[in-house]
Amino acid sequence: MTTPHPEPDAPRDLVGIGIGPSNLSLAALAAPLTRLDAAFYDQRPHFSWHPGLLLDGARIQVPFLADLVTLADPASQWTFLNYLKTRDRLFPFYFAEHFHIARAEYDAYCRWVAGELPALHFGHQIDAVRWNPERSLFEVDYTQLDADGEAEALGRTYTRNIALGIGTEPYVPEPLKPLVETPAVPVVHAADYLTHRDTLRAAGHVTVIGSGQSGAEIFLDLLRDRPPGRERLHWLGRTESFAPMEYSKLGLEHFTPDYTRYFHALGESTRDRLNTTQWQLHKGIDADTIAAIHAELYRRTLHGGWPDAVLTPGVRVRTAGRIATTRVELHLEHVQQATRTRLTTDAVVLATGYRERPLDGVLAGLDPYLRRDSRERPRVDERFRLVLDPSVTTTGCHAYVLNAERHTHGVGAPDLGLAAWRSATILNSLTGEETYRLPARTAFTTFGLDQRTPHIPAARQATVLTPLVEGR
Repeated sequence: MTTPHPEPDAPRDLVGIGIGPSNLSLAALAAPLTRLDAAFYDQRPHFSWHPGLLLDGARIQVPFLADLVTLADPASQWTFLNYLKTRDRLFPFYFAEHFHIARAEYDAYCRWVAGELPALHFGHQIDAVRWNPERSLFEVDYTQLDADGEAEALGRTYTRNIALGIGTEPYVPEPLKPLVETPAVPVVHAADYLTHRDTLRAAGHVTVIGSGQSGAEIFLDLLRDRPPGRERLHWLGRTESFAPMEYSKLGLEHFTPDYTRYFHALGESTRDRLNTTQWQLHKGIDADTIAAIHAELYRRTLHGGWPDAVLTPGVRVRTAGRIATTRVELHLEHVQQATRTRLTTDAVVLATGYRERPLDGVLAGLDPYLRRDSRERPRVDERFRLVLDPSVTTTGCHAYVLNAERHTHGVGAPDLGLAAWRSATILNSLTGEETYRLPARTAFTTFGLDQRTPHIPAARQATVLTPLVEGR
């Protein structure tokens, strides 16, 4: 049960919306700050992290030091190493020599942290966020849910600061959307793969769409389950090759605070161009996974013949539809050849990635105060604060965003390795103190020829500032 706030109308210092790894990191680093009154809400009944992708052997693509707190406070009680200590698993981990831990183990670690922090309130659906000009505070309306996810009670809390960590959601490209409307055919987003794994394994022919890490892991999992010579698998990707993740030491410096600051100071058009060209930094495939796929395919040639598996990059799905009630047809185009064909299949896995959840829904009540860029995206300053009208910010109140700022902060926005640094940056900004000492330099690479001040476009002025009063 949620412990009620002792004074319902007394403002909190911080309310977090969403409890994924980003806000969980913020909550863990905020926990020792006893003068900070913080609460975090999530509509789910408990913490979970990509449960449909917790495949046996799948590892996170960052070192274990990229936990919730270590890179900001290695002495924190919420480090991954301390999690192992509480489970009497330090020595086994020491001898295992796993710098990159299993995805399932990272999930278990996060669930351990979530279970220890009293400021987290699951089963709470955020209904509205508004600015109350009379009290100079944000007001947050929520619905408390019962064990079945049904509404149980309504509540409201006031806060000086908000942290939006609502995360990402599965993405289905427009041409593929008709597939999810074919209930008689198993068409599953990778996010739900494990839930439907048995059904997919039983299908005669399976097509995996998507050339990133999830697509590679799912293709390998399906391949290993099928008999040699009767695999009946297709793996399609839009990228020009099944490319490895950029994992060189200097390449990894794109995931440092130094690069984040450099990126934020660039002009909007330059940032947008870079975000489309840096896909291999975060959407490529782990080299070990590529090697495992090749090894499995090679093993199936030892007694002659080739596996019945087709791996084709550089392909886009133009349209998709249902054939009868049990199959789907994909209309394909090879971009380089400018050729087209059709593929009929019994099941499809959409390993098409994730997109940031739009903020407009939860922030509808703040729209008159939001400042946007030329593409109508919320502007975010260098301290991860939404750029709001001065009538809000001059009161000292701010709305922070976590993993919703790739358009302003670059490729590192969703990266687990920057979560602790971002959380510490936010807490330092919020408290007005150097609560966590952060390094002035983090990369050997010097990005740019000069140190620019952050580029902030001219504000888009709202036509009307509508007063928001309690009860509206």
